[in-house]
Amino acid sequence: MADNYLEKRMEDYNRQQPRAKRVASVARLMRHNRSYRGYDASFRVREDQLRKIIEVATLCPSARNQQVLRFRPVLADEAPKVLRHIRLGGALPELHLPFAGTEPNAFVVVCSTVEESKYVDIDLGIVAQSMLLQAVEMGLGGICIGAFDHKELREELSLPCEPLLVLAIGRPAEKIVLRECRAGDSLTYYREGDTHYVPKIILDDLIL
Repeated sequence: MADNYLEKRMEDYNRQQPRAKRVASVARLMRHNRSYRGYDASFRVREDQLRKIIEVATLCPSARNQQVLRFRPVLADEAPKVLRHIRLGGALPELHLPFAGTEPNAFVVVCSTVEESKYVDIDLGIVAQSMLLQAVEMGLGGICIGAFDHKELREELSLPCEPLLVLAIGRPAEKIVLRECRAGDSLTYYREGDTHYVPKIILDDLIL
């Protein structure tokens, strides 16, 4: 019997065992949850995927538990109605983002049944971040869009209440890199070649 017989048997056994599923930690999801402005046009987000993303709103905390936010899913067939009323990459106007052929083809329009207020905006931030983290867990990505034509979009989609935010959802098709910076440095995102860089203030400068 060869000296390494048992070792080879153990290696064979280990290869047959299912690999442990990588844990989707909050930190890992956060690192991948970037503001994507370019998407894979060949990928179409499905209705069930948007519903799963919206479903996390049923788990989110709400100020005074009012739960005033409502959500309008928009799939590829209606995407042009949203695209003509949104603006991306405000700090890089010369690039006219998104580039042709990389436009998002699915959205969630977040609305409120009451007038916007501090508490509504707190709910809005919590829900938007939670929904985007859910998208990342599903292998997708997105971006919060506040620069859009509110009145026109409401009319375009026949919304019964005021739209506050638009989330674009899709399969990202761009590279985004975080770069450490100090408080007081420029926080404007920028591009070098095909890479999008986002300055983030280091922890020591955030702590008072």
